[in-house]
Amino acid sequence: MAEDGARDEGTESAALRAVLAAEHAAVWGYGTVGAGLAPDSRPQAFAADVAHRDVRDRLVELLRQRGDDPVAAEPAYALPFPVLSPVDAAALAVDLEDGVAAAWVRVLDQAVSVEVRQLAVDELSAAEVRAVGWRAAAGRTPTTTAFPGL
Repeated sequence: MAEDGARDEGTESAALRAVLAAEHAAVWGYGTVGAGLAPDSRPQAFAADVAHRDVRDRLVELLRQRGDDPVAAEPAYALPFPVLSPVDAAALAVDLEDGVAAAWVRVLDQAVSVEVRQLAVDELSAAEVRAVGWRAAAGRTPTTTAFPGL
């Protein structure tokens, strides 16, 4: 961060690396989500997995274009709770989307470029849309969040 606390490309890149780490975790976690769901619910998990893989790849490319080293995925991630049922799987998906949303809020806060700010808004919105469906599947109410990621 700049000396005066102002945002700069360095703080923006640090936030992008943090959201990339959250995207890596989401990609890993969706494997568990899909395995825990009933077969008719797996397309939703597959679509979310593809979305997270796409944004992960975009972030890697963006960071490389900036001359930054993208963070690598961990070999494994700790689950916040055991996934023993389709409801547990949906609840894990909610946690994954909420984690990604929180990281995108940080990017939005630290963004200096219009392109990065727009990317953060788009991906924060996409994470909340996915989370709404998962909250419903997990039986959580309310299904929407007034301020996703906060």
